[in-house]
Amino acid sequence: MKQVVCMKWGTVYGPEYVNIMWAMCRRNITGEFTLICFTDDTTGVRPEVKCLPLPTLDCEIPPDVPGKWPKIALWGKDLGGLTGTALFIDLDTVIVANIDNYFTYGDPQDVITARNWVRLFGKHGQTSVFRFPIGGNSYMLENLQVAPATISRKYRFEQNYVTAGVRGGIKFWPEKWTKHFGLHCMGIWPLRWLRPPFLPHDAKIVTFPGPPKPPDAILGQFTRETPHCTRSEYWKWMMVQRRGGDKRWRRLLRRFLYPTDWVAEHWRE
Repeated sequence: MKQVVCMKWGTVYGPEYVNIMWAMCRRNITGEFTLICFTDDTTGVRPEVKCLPLPTLDCEIPPDVPGKWPKIALWGKDLGGLTGTALFIDLDTVIVANIDNYFTYGDPQDVITARNWVRLFGKHGQTSVFRFPIGGNSYMLENLQVAPATISRKYRFEQNYVTAGVRGGIKFWPEKWTKHFGLHCMGIWPLRWLRPPFLPHDAKIVTFPGPPKPPDAILGQFTRETPHCTRSEYWKWMMVQRRGGDKRWRRLLRRFLYPTDWVAEHWRE
């Protein structure tokens, strides 16, 4: 049985993100699979999804530390009674092609992640999508519990801790499989004014670390603070911000975004 795992806590993502994840898996996984959602609120989640209580860190991460440290609870010895291997996928991810190979690539005992595209030099992992043997690396959680403040402040982001902490090192998916929307699809900022984001050839999964998120990309809106409008209207809006004394106006140059039809095609129930 292919096992896909996701996490939903707080109010950042509604149940529609979980339901869309199930639908994308159904369209892009051959045969039977299970989507397990670890969550603190099952309201609105479709019945095909197996919802389990959030695993706990049993330690406190300082509030000034960035990153998604609750994900490290997945590395515990017992994970809701699950066994075997699991493929974790962040909810703000778009599956665009068949992902059967994510379940069979490499050794079942490997920890396999996407490469951190922002840190190209060095073997840094990006944990929007990763596969791991359930309970096979429980020391990751246990070590954090011994010194949560020291470890979290040292690595800042949980994916840096995963990169450095997994014994024997992490492995990577083939680079063409997993792409970053901002870097690989939007491209450098002048191109964002000339064409909509494109879907890289042979990509299977597109991740959305940071803004924009899939529903924003569909609209053509980088964040909720920027308008979705035509190119000329956006330029006029940006100039208004500049005349108003907004020193961030140069950053706004990079935040123009055309509506992205292929995200709408794939990110749906």
